[in-house]
Amino acid sequence: MVELWTFDEHRIGLLPIVRNVWAKKGSRPQRTVETRYQWLSLYVFVHLQSGRAHCLTLPRMNAALYTQALKDFAEAIGASVHKQIVLVVDGVGHHRSHEVGAPDHLHLLSLLPYSPELHSAEKVWTLTNEPLVNKRFETLAALEVVQKMWCETLASTPEVVRGPTRFHGWFRSTQ
Repeated sequence: MVELWTFDEHRIGLLPIVRNVWAKKGSRPQRTVETRYQWLSLYVFVHLQSGRAHCLTLPRMNAALYTQALKDFAEAIGASVHKQIVLVVDGVGHHRSHEVGAPDHLHLLSLLPYSPELHSAEKVWTLTNEPLVNKRFETLAALEVVQKMWCETLASTPEVVRGPTRFHGWFRSTQ
C-alpha cells in the first residue's frame, strides 16, 4: 500500500497574529501589541485523501529537527515494507539538505522552490492559527500548550482538515 501525505512547517510565536474584530460604530478596539520575537515551529503532516493530521511543535526549523520530525511521523503512522509513504514537501533549503535522513519506507517528493500555490499543506495554517488570533501569550510554553490542544482537535476532526487541503482534481471518486 502507498499513501500520499504532505508536509509543511510554520513559525508561531509571541508576536501576535492580528485580525480585524467587530466593534461599536465610532469606537476603536484596544489591543496589546508585543514585540517579543520568540518562536516555535509547528510541523504538520496531512493525509490528503482522508484529512488525517499529525502535528509536532519543535524549537526551530533546521535539518536535524526536520530529520527528527520525519522519524517521529514515520513511526507514528506505521511506515513499513507494506505501507510506503510518499511525502510531498516544499523546496525549502533544509528540506533538500544532504544532512536530512529520511527513514526507510518514507519517500520525499520535492515541489519546485517558490511555489506555495502548489503545496496543499500551506492551506492548513488558517486552521492552526485560529486559537492564536488576537491573543497574547506570556511564554512560549503557554503558546505551545494551546497549539498542541488545537492540533489534537484537528487530528480528531479530519473532515475539517480535508476541506482546505484537498485540491480539486487530485482525487477522483471510484464509484
